[in-house]
Amino acid sequence: MKRFVFLLLACCGVSTAEAADPAAPVKEIMQEAVKGWAEEAQPGEDYFSVARLGRIYSQDFAMTYREAAKFPAYDEGDSPFDYDVIVGGQDSCAIKDLSVTEGPETGGKSDVTVTFDNTHCFGERGADWKPSELHFIVIEESGHPVIDDIVRASDAGSLKAELQGIASQGTGAQ
Repeated sequence: MKRFVFLLLACCGVSTAEAADPAAPVKEIMQEAVKGWAEEAQPGEDYFSVARLGRIYSQDFAMTYREAAKFPAYDEGDSPFDYDVIVGGQDSCAIKDLSVTEGPETGGKSDVTVTFDNTHCFGERGADWKPSELHFIVIEESGHPVIDDIVRASDAGSLKAELQGIASQGTGAQ
């Protein structure tokens, strides 16, 4: 009986530790990107599916996405984007050299840095080539880490700001 209680407590401790891992929602999104851009792409779930919006994104991010999604990029679509916001384009190689690194928590936010190579199949690259870099800003809501923004190191910047811009253009607000 004591072993059972110890085992139960140990399992609960592991679950709590995993639940508090700021990199967990980021790893889920990056696993989806890896699957979707594999040489033999595998079926998957949209980065911003209804289930994911309610589970791994902050309430503010989810609300911002839903507002922007009212103005899909394509007439027959349901996404406000006409490109893959994680790989940063409409074309990509299979993702390799993926690295997910947790930064320190500052002001209730963790910066989880992701780098990867998704251009290796395009041929020669310039001497100034760098891997793609994303910064997932993760906060805690209801005791769980959730993504509050994705900041692209390229000129694309904040995904949340892009979503806000799409929503305001769609409503005609300036």
